[in-house]
Amino acid sequence: MGTLQAARARGLRVPEDLSVAGFDDIDLAEATDPPLTTVQQPLQEMGRIAVTQLMRVLDGHEPEALHLELATSLVVRGSTGAA
Repeated sequence: MGTLQAARARGLRVPEDLSVAGFDDIDLAEATDPPLTTVQQPLQEMGRIAVTQLMRVLDGHEPEALHLELATSLVVRGSTGAA
C-alpha cells in the first residue's frame, strides 16, 4: 500500500504506468485505490501446522518437516495491468 502512495506522489498511475502486487491479501487490499492485487496465503492452515510442529518439539520429538510448501492463490484486482 505504501508503494501505491509513493507512486502517486511521483506522478505515476497504477496500473497504467506501474503494476503493483502485494502479499497476504489483508482486508485493506480491497479498500486501496486502485484495489491491490495480492497473493493469498492459507493463514489458518499455516497456524495449525505451526502449532502442531511446536507441540511436537515441546514433547521432545523432531518436527515432521523443516520445510513445507502450501498452496497460495493470486487475487487479481485493479493494481496490475498488461505487460
